[in-house]
Amino acid sequence: MSAVVLALAAGAVIGVALGALGGGGSVLAVPALIYLLGFTPVAATTASLVIVTVTSATALSAHARDGHVRWRTGLLFAAAGVVPAMLGGALTGRLPAGALTAAFAVVAGTAAVRMLRPRAASESAVPVRPDRAAAAGAGLGAVTGVLGVGGGFLAVPALVSVLGMRMRDAVGTSLLVITVNSLAALAMRAGTADGLDWAVIGPFAGAAVLGAWDGKRLGAKVSGRALQRTFALVLLAVAAFMMIDAVV
Repeated sequence: MSAVVLALAAGAVIGVALGALGGGGSVLAVPALIYLLGFTPVAATTASLVIVTVTSATALSAHARDGHVRWRTGLLFAAAGVVPAMLGGALTGRLPAGALTAAFAVVAGTAAVRMLRPRAASESAVPVRPDRAAAAGAGLGAVTGVLGVGGGFLAVPALVSVLGMRMRDAVGTSLLVITVNSLAALAMRAGTADGLDWAVIGPFAGAAVLGAWDGKRLGAKVSGRALQRTFALVLLAVAAFMMIDAVV
């Protein structure tokens, strides 16, 4: 199977997850780029940021039209993560490939466990404490910068459980946070983008964008809990495989 066909298939799956869940799909981009398309861990995290930025920005516009983006809270959350994301992006090139893969596996496994045991969403909006938003945003930005993931799988639970946001608003707002953090991390990775295979990344990103639109429609029709559980099980298997690959 050609690299372009694999990129299209992987991009579509990731886009659907991102559109339906407001995050999580991007965490599969890195392993797909490494194991299906032969990217190095550093190149995969950089390429993933490109794909995530384009896809998240597209999905954000759709959620914003439906009124499910809390701009003020999202921008505060994202602003706190800009500097950590940039520092993390600069640090990535200095990490050994095995360490980067293992760290990614740990974060992916943690995300899967959180998805399998989600906290209850708030039925109504509550006042947001700026200090809690800033602390959660900074941590998310650091993860985005180092591992090249948008962080929606962490942003959505944080927006719901830490900031008391309704689930629909959390999904839309997380896409704003993902877009800002990914752009910040990319700004520090300009030197690692020169050797990327854009003939693969382009189709990957295009399929992800189209998949995100379908994912948004799917999220409105299918139980969010069922989608989350299915995705979490897949993610847990990927995390286990990556950890074994990193230590063997």
